[in-house]
Amino acid sequence: MAELPVGAHQRTEILKALYRHADILILDEPTGVLTPQEADQLFNVLDSLRERGVTVILITHKLREIMDICDNVSVLRHGQMVAHRRTDATSMSELAELMVGRKLETRNFHRATPLPPSAEVGLAVRNLEVIDNRGSKRLKGVSFEVRHGEILGVAGVAGNGQSALLETLAGMRSPSAGEYEINDVTVTAETPTDPAMLRDHQVNHVPEDRLKLGLVRRFSASESSILGYQDHADFTHGGLLQLGTIRDHCQELMNGFDVRPPDPHLKSASFSGGNQQKLILAREIERAPEVLLVGQPTRGVDIGAIELIHERLVEMRDAGCAILLVSVELDEIMALSDRIIVMYEGRIVGEMAGADADKTTLGLMMANAWQGEGAVAAANGTDMDMHAEALRAGPGGASASLDYDLGSDSPSAGDNP
Repeated sequence: MAELPVGAHQRTEILKALYRHADILILDEPTGVLTPQEADQLFNVLDSLRERGVTVILITHKLREIMDICDNVSVLRHGQMVAHRRTDATSMSELAELMVGRKLETRNFHRATPLPPSAEVGLAVRNLEVIDNRGSKRLKGVSFEVRHGEILGVAGVAGNGQSALLETLAGMRSPSAGEYEINDVTVTAETPTDPAMLRDHQVNHVPEDRLKLGLVRRFSASESSILGYQDHADFTHGGLLQLGTIRDHCQELMNGFDVRPPDPHLKSASFSGGNQQKLILAREIERAPEVLLVGQPTRGVDIGAIELIHERLVEMRDAGCAILLVSVELDEIMALSDRIIVMYEGRIVGEMAGADADKTTLGLMMANAWQGEGAVAAANGTDMDMHAEALRAGPGGASASLDYDLGSDSPSAGDNP
């Protein structure tokens, strides 16, 4: 199990619950690491369970999933139940408004006009390869460019090299072959870099794992708000931290990104995951970098905060920042990206313009099953549907189905050890 990618872990947990013939099944964000096709297959299984009388509780911030699969929906806001609706008597817009307490605007974030070919390149990656400390190759000849004034989205099922890519470009890993040039800094296996050097060259990083890499839980919000910048002249004098200045700086970040509660003295661990994420984003975006590396910017964030984060990223793009966006949320990738590349097992297996992207095509690319327009018809199948049949056949069928599902994944694909 330790060698399986995240998506296989998720499917294993789901199949374990199905095998036990549970009467109540609680799923918390079950599709976060699944392709669109895998998510559809999971929903077919949930339909079968509902027909058998199983109670399914689905916890998700994806409104389309709620409308497609659920009979009833309850809305929580700030820890309180604010509404209960039948899904056939509500809409995604009403649910979104209930979740944030105000009306949300629908916006198209794509550029009105394409970037000219002469636009300056902020990040150039050439034949990049990365081998982890266990000898597994995580990146396999990756090449692409991101220009100033552009958002390049990286799509893919979690565990297919995206984390290794971000960490390498942020100076946290060294390449084993190839090179990348990021804001006039050239990095190879022989000439590595580190995050501090890149920050000095206006390259900022919003990590995927906020608790491990983005903040220190025991630190106050003020202290976490300057991580990586604590030696900056604004925050130190005579070798001593200027605590009042740091506190005021944190308060400005909190007010600008609606971090709740807006108290710089609170421990970082006291904030919800979404508010921790907003604090990290505020810290990195506020410094107006020329290149921004962003991993899962809206993971665990409510719809209102997602709107704010998206607007800030687009503002940075329009101001000339080169942005590399890694996200497992296809809606986010399609809404924000000027171009999209798709990763599978450490390689880039597809590319398309953001304005032309659709979930079916991206999902097939994410599964390395894209064979042109004719492949769309083949997207309507297979393994989760087999799981539904296995449920009717009993435990033996479910066991065989489990073997089938996990057999389709390559252990070498994962970013997780």
